[in-house]
Amino acid sequence: MHKRYRNNGNDETENLGGTVGPTADMTIASQPFAQSSTVAEAQADGEEHHPRLRGLDPDLPTGTPAATNRPMGKARLYSRRFLRNRMAVIGLVIFTGLILLAVIGPFTTAWAYDDPDFLALSTPPDAEHWFGTNSSGNDLYAMTVHGLGRSLTIALLVSIGTTVISAFVGTSAALFGGNAEKAILGLIHFLLVIPSFLIIALLVAGSGGDWKLLTVVLIAFGWTYFARVIWSMALSLREREYVRAARYMGVSPLRIIIRHMIPNIGSLLIINLTLGVVSTVMSETGLSFLGLGVKIPDVSLGTLLSTGANALESSPWEFYFPAAVLTMLTVSMAFIADGLRDALDPNSAAGGTA
Repeated sequence: MHKRYRNNGNDETENLGGTVGPTADMTIASQPFAQSSTVAEAQADGEEHHPRLRGLDPDLPTGTPAATNRPMGKARLYSRRFLRNRMAVIGLVIFTGLILLAVIGPFTTAWAYDDPDFLALSTPPDAEHWFGTNSSGNDLYAMTVHGLGRSLTIALLVSIGTTVISAFVGTSAALFGGNAEKAILGLIHFLLVIPSFLIIALLVAGSGGDWKLLTVVLIAFGWTYFARVIWSMALSLREREYVRAARYMGVSPLRIIIRHMIPNIGSLLIINLTLGVVSTVMSETGLSFLGLGVKIPDVSLGTLLSTGANALESSPWEFYFPAAVLTMLTVSMAFIADGLRDALDPNSAAGGTA
């Protein structure tokens, strides 16, 4: 073998002899078959240690680990964060039990809420009357179940109604701006200033205890405060790029509100819907306790508390059973609202990580 090189401008050749042999080319490029086998082995090793690579294979069964590494949906994420809150789960169980009691309870007793037993006047709880009877002989268990259902009906209708109205009014004021915004905020501030509780009491007092009128009046005066909260949050939404782009494209304001603004405050609306049940139950109970809400022969939890308070010394069960049901209802909804807040808030540490 000869070695050629240039020294001081002269070409020279050096004889290396037979001591040095040609080196073997061991690169992958010189061995195509070894290259293919090496790549195959690397892919197999990568799939074994990285399950996500196997998800690229369309023939991979759905039960493999790659299927479990797909992005988690929002509903599943929120439910997992909600279930980590023990008090929220306890509240959900209690609230579900109260709903079942209101639905199934009337079929578990032989007495109707307005059917008196004249042979059992103000009797304590026994095998026939589980919660006892009142001074008129009415079964307190049947009355409590009916009152729970009536209070839940009013609370759910009012909470849904106020949430929908406040969402539309608050986002509309933020979207339109200008004179429309000033007019809407002026109406909201006026309704917030006037003593709504007294006006509701005056409007319902002459209705004979009609729960439908009570529901309408509570909705009419119950949306104002939360509408202002939504307006303050929607001010930042109207400056977002997708809202401005929709307005430039000629999308109608109603469609912008429904498709772009309200969904972005959905977590706040869900929490308000839950807390609205608690506040409505308290409002209805207060009005009925004062004799300005639901009245006999119809009953609610507030009506039962009002009549039970008058007989607290002689027949304490008339007060304690409805009070216990009302306490469980309000506390369970408070726990649920707290759990929803932690689950829907990405900055909350109480919900844990996904």
